[in-house]
Amino acid sequence: MNATLTAAAAAWGAGAGLLLPRPRYRLSVEPGQPRRTTCPAGHPLAPGPGPARCRDCGPGTRYDRTLPTVLVTALGCAALAATTGPRPELAAWLLLAPFAVLLAQIDLAVRRLPDLLTLPLAGAAALLLGLAALLPGHAGSWPTALLGALVLGAGYFVLFLVNPAGMGFGDVKLALGLGLVLGWYGWAVLMAGTLLGLVLGALYGMGLVVFRRASRKTAFPLGPFLIAGAFGGLLLGGLAG
Repeated sequence: MNATLTAAAAAWGAGAGLLLPRPRYRLSVEPGQPRRTTCPAGHPLAPGPGPARCRDCGPGTRYDRTLPTVLVTALGCAALAATTGPRPELAAWLLLAPFAVLLAQIDLAVRRLPDLLTLPLAGAAALLLGLAALLPGHAGSWPTALLGALVLGAGYFVLFLVNPAGMGFGDVKLALGLGLVLGWYGWAVLMAGTLLGLVLGALYGMGLVVFRRASRKTAFPLGPFLIAGAFGGLLLGGLAG
């Protein structure tokens, strides 16, 4: 059963990953700039999600990488299915995972977490987990998930006020969604996933300094590491649930 479920989740992730390159390209712009509406050659882009292909540039022409996105999304969804099993919350994880991958890619590209994604991600997480809580067999708590969003959002807001160069306001908005999914499995998972994300970000920053690719004051994208930490927390929660 779990093997079939994991394979199905991987297929879902691969299919969802194929739809991410176009929105990633469109939204990977500097803060304050409008989203892209044309390919690098200046041809109009088709609306909505889809692969990084332009019909006017000819077959085989791509303006963004697709394979890494497909692999990351497929492997992430497969890991979530393998650890969560056939619990109701798995549907929420599989629906939210592609958006988390998209956010991480955009932040890596332009150090930006668009409100267009962070705030709907939090709302969708609250709704999906609320529905999961109504079904038998779930392993989480919806009230704790909501409290987790408030606690993590407030904590990151304090960090933003203390050191806005180290944590952007987009990270604070992202914390609402991450707090929801981690809080679903309880306070221990919330703390573990949060700490893991911050440690990964700190190690990355230290690596940049050690290899002289940045100074201690250089800003770097924190969102991907917070998302990776939340992913690790969900795997832990799924195994322990």
